[in-house]
Amino acid sequence: MARDFNDRILFDDDRQVMEVDFSDFTFDTSETVNRVYDRIEDRIAKTGEELWFFLINLNGTRIDSSAWVAYARRGRALNLAHSMGSVRFDASPETAAQIERAALTEAFDPNLLTCRADALVRIGQMPSRRRARVQHDPNYVETDFFHRLTFDEDTRIMEADFSWFTFHHSRDVNDFYDHIEARIAASGRDKWFFLINYEGTQILPAAWVQYAHRGKTLNLAHSLGSVRYAPGSETEADIRLRAQSQDFRPNIRNTRDEALARIEEMRTEHDYPATAGKGVTATAG
Repeated sequence: MARDFNDRILFDDDRQVMEVDFSDFTFDTSETVNRVYDRIEDRIAKTGEELWFFLINLNGTRIDSSAWVAYARRGRALNLAHSMGSVRFDASPETAAQIERAALTEAFDPNLLTCRADALVRIGQMPSRRRARVQHDPNYVETDFFHRLTFDEDTRIMEADFSWFTFHHSRDVNDFYDHIEARIAASGRDKWFFLINYEGTQILPAAWVQYAHRGKTLNLAHSLGSVRYAPGSETEADIRLRAQSQDFRPNIRNTRDEALARIEEMRTEHDYPATAGKGVTATAG
């Protein structure tokens, strides 16, 4: 379904517009929402431009009640991270009513018009916030990351401490994950169980696309299984949403002890002894 959705996402470089065609499309489940928004985020990332005007065709769109929370959450995050302004057009009465209610609750301007031509005129009146190319300044240095990683050879656990850490944007994500990959390479062991402390972690909208991409790549390459614990409510909700469409088990536990117990379960399930030799490969759990 995600591949099929590619034809519904178009980019107009001259107008700086990303047009998304939701016409006659039904968001029937939370998973459908997440797969569609994963695809939109991926297409934006491939353009090399972080900021676009959003032009959204809602003619005949249906959003089932079971999908609405995910739709509102993913849409809000996408707008905060990548939109210079969003205009919607041709909404069905039912969808229009949903969006108007959400706009009142979440304090955003729905910019809901009756036709595409009027929507483009509205976008033409909006100021661009692009620079030649978005370049994020670093918020951290190497020493900020070093003591947040520990490697236990006996248990084969790499512990990543993201507690009270904020990923503001893609530069923060890349700097931290580059450090993680370098430390794994220096460890002499290719695969580890990942134990991740999310207490007080913030992953801001501008960081989520790259965070999801780097996390998935790291897990596929180096994880025997990943368990997360103590996430804040916002971070936990985002992780669970994205797990629906990105084919990974969130494995979220409340405490570190519970997370360690889950790793021992995974070790038994996959028959990974704690003192196994280096160079063992396996599929991430």
